Amino acid sequence: MTRRPLGQLEAEVLAALAGLGGTARTAELVERLAGKPAYTTVNTVLHRLHEKKLVTRTRTGRNYLYRLAVDESEFVAGRMHDHLRHASDPGDVLSRFVQTLSTDEAHRLREILNGPGDDD
Repeated sequence: MTRRPLGQLEAEVLAALAGLGGTARTAELVERLAGKPAYTTVNTVLHRLHEKKLVTRTRTGRNYLYRLAVDESEFVAGRMHDHLRHASDPGDVLSRFVQTLSTDEAHRLREILNGPGDDD
């Protein structure tokens, strides 16, 4: 059985979990997420992420403590690469993406592309 790609809320839960140091309880994630989704909704998402082996969980009393099981940077980069691979014109997608970067993000991208030891 093939798994569907992550949904938007799944991605937001992973990002929130990473923002909390990689470990959190459901209630902490609910507070961190935009729009404050229902506790049960976040629990369902966490259950799915656990089934997909993207988070681990440890029972603490009546609740679970969730922990990232993947490196966030590597995971998000992989998702971006998947999107590019499915685009009919990856160059156009990259161009549009770069146009939406903030000044700080664009500067950081230039640093990465220049590589270590290269001058601007």
